[in-house]
Amino acid sequence: MTEDGRVDGNDGDAELLTIGAFAARSRLSAKALRLYDRLGLLAPAHVDEASGYRYYRASQTERARLVALLRRLDMPLARVAEVVAAVEVDGAEAAGRLAAYWAGVESRVAGQRTLAEYLRVRLSGRSSDMYGKFVVETVDVPERVVITETRHTLAGELPAWIGASLTRLEGAARTCGGVTAAPYVVYHAEVSMESDGPAESCVPVADERAARAWAAAGGRSWQTAVRVEPARRLAYTRITKAQVAHPQIMAAFEAVEQWIAARGLTQAGPCREVYVADWDAAGPQDPVCDVAFPLK
Repeated sequence: MTEDGRVDGNDGDAELLTIGAFAARSRLSAKALRLYDRLGLLAPAHVDEASGYRYYRASQTERARLVALLRRLDMPLARVAEVVAAVEVDGAEAAGRLAAYWAGVESRVAGQRTLAEYLRVRLSGRSSDMYGKFVVETVDVPERVVITETRHTLAGELPAWIGASLTRLEGAARTCGGVTAAPYVVYHAEVSMESDGPAESCVPVADERAARAWAAAGGRSWQTAVRVEPARRLAYTRITKAQVAHPQIMAAFEAVEQWIAARGLTQAGPCREVYVADWDAAGPQDPVCDVAFPLK
């Protein structure tokens, strides 16, 4: 072994480095190198059977530095492994995986920035400024037969489930006389990062008998049901596609609650989102959704 930690290689590589020397060259700690070895991210070139000492090739330095740089992006180790493996096959694919990860980071940070601003306004006591953006009205909704799908879901899974469940229910509605009104989702309890509802997707249909026949024939495989929702009055505010994102939609719900309380009215059931437009065809400023509460 030389003074700088090099040893003669026994496999044709004349420069095997001790873990300490390789850590210094790659700018990683020995502890990190041991962790990456256990995870299969960066295995040593040779492990002495008697002592257990790890040795690395100088040619592994670039991979080690790549791992270190990816970790500085707070990239999870599993994603680091995907990018590093892709580098060995196709650099463009590795770059694409990195770009996809970073797009997700920027989207999350943008959402957190908006949430921080929302909380700042609330904490400063200026919530009325925020609620003033929403116009609250009432509407009378007639009795309806609805086919429904219910699920316990956290906030991160909610948008995908809403889209999938409404697609399933609207497909089923074709055998139940067709859709008669805008689909909606009822929140029977809070849906957040810690609370999983449940939420209930609902599609009004024309033929109650056909709907019950559909359910009896296997419609319940997705936790579905058929029920008659009574006539009711809703207090609601209509929001744009951009406002559906958190935390804007939270402000919309709170604005309706404030409106109800200010008039001495009483809520008569769980809140809901009524989808009044084609989501895919709508632009960011197009109205797409009513945030609503039933009234007594």
